[in-house]
Amino acid sequence: MAERQRSQVADVDRSLYDFTKSEEGSERLDAGLTPEIVREISERKDEPEWMLEHRLKSLEIYHQLDVPDWGPSIEGLDMDNIVTYVKPPTEQKSDWESVPDDIKDTFERLGIPQAERAYLAGVGAQYDSELVYHNIQESVADLGVVYSGIEEAMKEPKWEAIIREHFMHLITPDDHKFAALHGAVWSGGSFVYVPAGVKMDFPLQSYFRLNAKGAGQFEHTLIIVEDDADLHFIEGCSAPKYNVANLHAGAVELFVGKRAKLRYSTIENWSKNMYNLNTKRAIVDEDATIEWVSGSFGSHVGYLYPMSILKGARSNCDFTGITFSGATQNLDTGCKVVLNAPYTSAHIDSKGISKGGGTQTFRSSVVVTDKAEYSNVAVACASLMLDDISRSDTIPAMDVRAKHVNVGHEASIGRIGDDMLFYLMSRGVSEQEASTMIVNGFADPVSKELPLEYAVEMNNLIKLEMEGAIG
Repeated sequence: MAERQRSQVADVDRSLYDFTKSEEGSERLDAGLTPEIVREISERKDEPEWMLEHRLKSLEIYHQLDVPDWGPSIEGLDMDNIVTYVKPPTEQKSDWESVPDDIKDTFERLGIPQAERAYLAGVGAQYDSELVYHNIQESVADLGVVYSGIEEAMKEPKWEAIIREHFMHLITPDDHKFAALHGAVWSGGSFVYVPAGVKMDFPLQSYFRLNAKGAGQFEHTLIIVEDDADLHFIEGCSAPKYNVANLHAGAVELFVGKRAKLRYSTIENWSKNMYNLNTKRAIVDEDATIEWVSGSFGSHVGYLYPMSILKGARSNCDFTGITFSGATQNLDTGCKVVLNAPYTSAHIDSKGISKGGGTQTFRSSVVVTDKAEYSNVAVACASLMLDDISRSDTIPAMDVRAKHVNVGHEASIGRIGDDMLFYLMSRGVSEQEASTMIVNGFADPVSKELPLEYAVEMNNLIKLEMEGAIG
């Protein structure tokens, strides 16, 4: 297996991460953000009246809120120039061969159908503002598991009621300006329901491709894992590079029942003209676990802080993440956790790499309420600086209201040691290869938590970043 992984990493296809397909046949709404555009999105999707009301209310809130004062500057993002809806030239398919060739070629070069055939329980693929492919194995569906587009599920009365009960209840339009933006113009995404007691042996995956120039992608993912159930969900994201700003402002809401377990893994490889302003949140019941595995690459500016609310006694959050910031990038990432019940625990392990003048910031927020007696929190962040023109910052925040708790934070920063480079180079390894090997070792805590195919993809991305091959 190790030899297979080394072979795949060595055979990197650089065109995978920067090629662009024609938008011929796509339908684009006008750029900007108006009630008329919001109404047209809702009409195209034939939504219930309550969703249109939600959209219009979110739009009002968006115009009332200021841009957040945390995170890097987003002055280069002008919503008047962003197209909020682009329909690809196809309807959703459940048969891969029925997907139009140009779209299919995009996803095949990203490895989606290969991954599905290998081991996935189900796959969804979104192209711009709509799902173009969705499929779930029959054996998984027979267990009562639902995995579909959220818009598709909303057309069935049973699931519409559940979606209405949960949709934007963890992430509300009042949270911040870009949550309100999402509530107004969201499009596409996934709905997952895992019944009580069902433990899935293989992951579900959703992949998002924003291919349109000057557009935004606003998918909504809603996952409900009932009591004693178990799910691994994998999310992948990519986009080609353009010379104008693109925007990603998706939302992820996760509901984890009693004694349930959910692992949510993400590899984000947006292009470096992308503003990635994503919001993710989970609420976790007693004796349950949420696990976040996050790899953040690409994008010009990134805000990404998955949040866990531990509402049940003995609930647990584990976060493992890595961020790679290269030239022209300012990535502000981290983790938030609220411990709101006794005997809860959280473990946060974050790694950041900066190179070529990039800026990488680890931002964490830990809140231990007075209900969280006898809880434990451990936060660790490590940064690796690959030159003297890049920057790495750590901004931890801890608010502890309980008396009998253990809370710790540690941070470290380092560089590639000359002795390490000399040792590897003395054995015939080039300096470039030696540096990449050391960085891969630094990233190992994240890659070992991913399935093999995704660990390989992450190592490929690191190799390309180290070589400056991703523009």
